[in-house]
Amino acid sequence: MTTLPELSAADLAALLSSKLCHDIISPVFGIQSGLELLDDMPNDPESMELVRHSLKSAVAKLQFARIAFGAAGSQTATIDLNDAKTVAGGYMNHEKAKLVWEGEPGYVGKNFVKIILNLVVLANASISRGGEVKVVIESIDPPRATVRATGDRIRIQPRLMALLNGDVAQEAMDAQTIQPYYTLFLAQESGLTVAHDKTEGSVLFTVA
Repeated sequence: MTTLPELSAADLAALLSSKLCHDIISPVFGIQSGLELLDDMPNDPESMELVRHSLKSAVAKLQFARIAFGAAGSQTATIDLNDAKTVAGGYMNHEKAKLVWEGEPGYVGKNFVKIILNLVVLANASISRGGEVKVVIESIDPPRATVRATGDRIRIQPRLMALLNGDVAQEAMDAQTIQPYYTLFLAQESGLTVAHDKTEGSVLFTVA
């Protein structure tokens, strides 16, 4: 199991909050800009489209974050994989890469779902120029899934690579590097492992 650097509960909560604010602020600013333009040009179609697009993006990100980062019930709560697929699809609708989700449906432990959703974000970040993020739910009992990113250029966040390789002697984490830590922290809390296999045109994450 991957060894993680020590991080207090307060620091983890603060960094995750900063991460969420960073993700949401862009579409919120888009709404603000669109409304300001509408003050000067009422009924302007481009301004209305900016507000509409930004609002949809903000809602999608919030719905995604509610499951990926939120409490989502008690510690032993289960989550419907169809709900996870829906929020992942909404999130990816505003990204360059497309999402493919396959595998059996069902209810699984919430941490398993959180790990998958966080890996979707990390996989998407590795193909910033676009491509495909494919989730395959191989089994729900025992839980096993893969998340594969395929694109022209694969770039995995160095902090994620360091954590996956068990290298804890790294610089302090910030809001941009907390997500890999949180993903592996969830796996550690659930007795699961996250492995990776990187090739020239893809990276495969396996949760088991």
